[in-house]
Amino acid sequence: MDKEKNIDKNKILNRIIYLILIFLIILSSLYIAKSFVSKKEAEKDRDLLNSVDVEEEVTRIQKESNENSGESNEKSNQSNSESDNEEIRSEEKSKEEIRREREAESIKRIAQVKKLKEEYKNIVGWIEIEDTHISYPVVQGKDNDFYLTHNYKGDNAERGAIFLDSNYNWNIAGNNLMIYGHYMINNEMFTDLTKYIEEDFYKAHPTIRFTTADEDAEYNIIAVFRSKVYSKNDEDVFKYYNFMNSNSEKEYNNFIKNIKREAIYNIEETAEYGDELITLTTCSYYTEDGRFVVVGRKKVIEWN
Repeated sequence: MDKEKNIDKNKILNRIIYLILIFLIILSSLYIAKSFVSKKEAEKDRDLLNSVDVEEEVTRIQKESNENSGESNEKSNQSNSESDNEEIRSEEKSKEEIRREREAESIKRIAQVKKLKEEYKNIVGWIEIEDTHISYPVVQGKDNDFYLTHNYKGDNAERGAIFLDSNYNWNIAGNNLMIYGHYMINNEMFTDLTKYIEEDFYKAHPTIRFTTADEDAEYNIIAVFRSKVYSKNDEDVFKYYNFMNSNSEKEYNNFIKNIKREAIYNIEETAEYGDELITLTTCSYYTEDGRFVVVGRKKVIEWN
């Protein structure tokens, strides 16, 4: 009798284990499927810019630009024709070709962002870091909660969107673009920011590109650091996320001093009052409410 009871108990235990395994397999399958769908949707987001056709607009802008610069180009060509040094000519031609290619690419990119903004009114720009998964539309909402769980279209999405702080004021010069993005396990959104933990990665990827409907800008990275979101009652701590629109030179300089102090490694380049900044931030799990932060200074692009 005891033997039969033990057999029954073993059968029940085996069934429970079997059901648990089935349940875990189902959960794992759902998670994998969800992750696959999320990854595909993120890929579509990254391809969004390239899907925007602006050839007619770009042609028109380039034509106007060429007409405006025609006279100066003619004078330049006359001057060059007087030179007998073929090597210098070739070098100047090469520089001019590079300038034109870069300018054309920027014109196209600006036109694409402008067209996206017409369709999705909350899009304010496009963020990109070369050789990473970071290439996404940037949105700005009425608060900093909505785009934590919604994509740039406004649809529900666990990965959210890359978004600019709602308190950022576009009308104040010399300010700081504060941009947020989730850390996802499949390298979506701002996960690749954490690659800057390695100084060698920074040295190979020292710039951030941010394009709006008005300009195509690059930012030289000046600091990489870890931080956290502090409580409102915490004092004498560096709340980097509160600095967006500088009220004074002192406030600006304090921000620069603090990011340099917190930096994981030394970057010689810095910023001076009046320089425009960009701050990219994502979650970091080294501590509770941890954050990983990359700050850049806007640079002037010289085409020649």
